[in-house]
Amino acid sequence: MSNHTGDLTISQPPGCTENTVTNETPPAPIASTKGLNADLVFKGVTAAFAFSILVILALMALEMVKESLPTIKAFGWEFINSSDWNPVQDTFGALPYIWGSVVSSILALALATPLSVGTALFITEIAPRKFGGVVASLVELLAAIPSVIYGLWGVLVMAPWLQQTVQPFLIEHFGFLPFFQGAPYGVSMLAAVFILMIMVIPIITSITKEVLLAVPQSQREAAIALGATRWEMIRMAVLPYGRSGILGAVILGLGRAIGETMAVTMVIGNTPQISLSLLSPAYTMPSVIANEFAETTSKLHASALMEIGLILLAVTLVINVMARLLLWGMTRQAAGGAK
Repeated sequence: MSNHTGDLTISQPPGCTENTVTNETPPAPIASTKGLNADLVFKGVTAAFAFSILVILALMALEMVKESLPTIKAFGWEFINSSDWNPVQDTFGALPYIWGSVVSSILALALATPLSVGTALFITEIAPRKFGGVVASLVELLAAIPSVIYGLWGVLVMAPWLQQTVQPFLIEHFGFLPFFQGAPYGVSMLAAVFILMIMVIPIITSITKEVLLAVPQSQREAAIALGATRWEMIRMAVLPYGRSGILGAVILGLGRAIGETMAVTMVIGNTPQISLSLLSPAYTMPSVIANEFAETTSKLHASALMEIGLILLAVTLVINVMARLLLWGMTRQAAGGAK
């Protein structure tokens, strides 16, 4: 059928009549009330999960502060500045334990970071893919070993080796330095540093490897196209791109090191003293809590151990906040440079 209007001819397809409406707009879909409620429930549940972590942390801190009040009232700031620890006379000072935790963790991190970053670079940038995968699996396997196994290995194998070979060598050749003076005891701050270094390497290596794998291939290709060698490509294109992620891996390693208990307790010597010599025995905050909490002699003794735990919690939180601020500043700087 055709309709003629002057010279204009409008053809209609077969089966259509003049009263057929062909330009109808379908009605808009009506939002499902059930789906809307499900979204609100999901949002509320996830928000509750997120805030529950903060609530748990706040409850832990409040309980630790409550249990630490007797020591806080008795010693005040002197508890942190004093080195006296005598449960029989109810005299307590946490400075040797703070010293041992901070020094052992920082030195272990200083030794582990170059090894971990170098291993991650070998896996991602230098080694063939299959061989790199095997090395990565072996490194990650180290993280699955329980800390008590590291401690047993440290006491039975590493400490005697240090006592017979490494420590005499350091005393003979570097004994003029205050860091290597004293007798070769075997169990010492040096043994704790080495055991922490071994335990931290898998964490930093695994995270750094994932960060380097996330670097766009175009970064590498652009550097190579400009005539850079492989080392120059890694130094100028890969490492700067993953700098913030590598720093985050190091901070996570520091958190693992400063809170390690069993392995360090078995090899550090457990002597509450402050010494510059790495060959001397020492003590850490987690170690003294593990050793003495089950055998507290008084309420003040238990309160002193609880305050040490509170200090350890505060140190961990400060480290994480500083790391977050540092990462935030580096991310802002990178974003500003991109603009």
